[in-house]
Amino acid sequence: LLSVTEDLVRRRAEHNNCEIFSLEEISLHQQEIEKLEYLDKWCRDLKILYLQNNLIPKIENVGKLKKLEYLNVALNNIERVENLEGCEELKKLDLTANFIGELSSIESLKYNIHLKEMFLVGNPCTEFEGYRQFVVATLHQLKYLDSIEIKHSERIQALQNYSEVKQKIREQEQAYFLRRAREKEEAQRRMQERKDKKQKQMESKLGFDSPDSLQKKENHQSEGEREQETQRTDEHDEEDRRFWEEPTPYTPESRLETHRYIEEKRRAKDNIRETKKREKPLQTLVTAEGKVLNVNAPKLHFSLKDDEENNQIILDLAVYRHLDTSLLDVDIQPTYIRVLVKGKTFQLVLPEEVKPDSSSAKRSQTTGHLVVSMPKAKEIILAKQKVSASIKHSDCSALQKNARSIQVEKLEVDPSKYSFPDVTKIIEEKERIGQGPIKLQPEKVTDTKKSFVNFENNEDV
Repeated sequence: LLSVTEDLVRRRAEHNNCEIFSLEEISLHQQEIEKLEYLDKWCRDLKILYLQNNLIPKIENVGKLKKLEYLNVALNNIERVENLEGCEELKKLDLTANFIGELSSIESLKYNIHLKEMFLVGNPCTEFEGYRQFVVATLHQLKYLDSIEIKHSERIQALQNYSEVKQKIREQEQAYFLRRAREKEEAQRRMQERKDKKQKQMESKLGFDSPDSLQKKENHQSEGEREQETQRTDEHDEEDRRFWEEPTPYTPESRLETHRYIEEKRRAKDNIRETKKREKPLQTLVTAEGKVLNVNAPKLHFSLKDDEENNQIILDLAVYRHLDTSLLDVDIQPTYIRVLVKGKTFQLVLPEEVKPDSSSAKRSQTTGHLVVSMPKAKEIILAKQKVSASIKHSDCSALQKNARSIQVEKLEVDPSKYSFPDVTKIIEEKERIGQGPIKLQPEKVTDTKKSFVNFENNEDV
């Protein structure tokens, strides 16, 4: 039986921060509840309780809800009014479309002195002769019955004929009880027939799966599966047609049977889906010879870039922008990368061996793409050796290279400066004399003139 659970109550108490001890209103409609319990212990402060459209057969475990003002148990399987004496503040009671045939059970509501409005429309008792007169005369505190106001004159007239009406109601109740007993027997018989039929179907299925039939299935697997599927579909369709077209009385048992049938069909469909998922052949990612295959099951665009400057390979996978990152699973191996996108496999063989430990995966904040950076294994090792060698053994060569580059730049800018060989000698001579750089300048010109007496000026040079 599906009963009220604490988890269900907490989920329905979101408006109260999921706190149930101080809850004043809760809606538990359409939850397929078959037993009403625990609410009088968990939610003592309840004022409004919605339980419509469930499968509750009996009003129970609400008697301690002293503050309850409105109880809605419409569209359930309730057959009598009971266990509401403790609901001292009850003002409105909705019993629409139940199976209340014991109309005299409303006498238990006499002590609910604040009860002003009640709904019994859609119950078998409303078809009794003198139904309204009996209710009006029994419950003096009522102001409205089935949305119709009870006038003072109507109540006086009902009280005058109360004894006669009460007798008629008792007789009709007895007839109803006999009819209900027959309905229960019929429901029991139908349930037994369904069980026997299921048993036969199970036996026939077991017989169908004999060793000979299994061998035939192996020889003609595809054809046999198709024929079996169509046969099962036809059987289910025929069963559905017979179930829904067969006339049945509207009783708590038939309503419960319908619910069970729908639930059974839903579970059968779920089982078929699960078996299909299991039977679905697994996608080949690695061949029997050990060859890794390229697979793009999610059908995503991607680009593979060789970043030589940083010695790494970059994969840009065009993952959907709004896809949650928890639905992505990245597995990097030395020779290939595998990404699961919502359970679908994307696998790509890499052109070079990479180092998985140093790899990183990030999501782009603008496009949502998955960017995986994978350092190359070989190039990282070679780069480290070169760097260490250059640091240990070739510091001088690095300086020489820098000097050469500077000289080359000078030649390119002004080649004539390279033709003065005595600049260093001039500086050394003047340093010996002790003269400063200002007095050197005129003497420098005279020295050049003296040293080049036979100099001929060539304008082409």
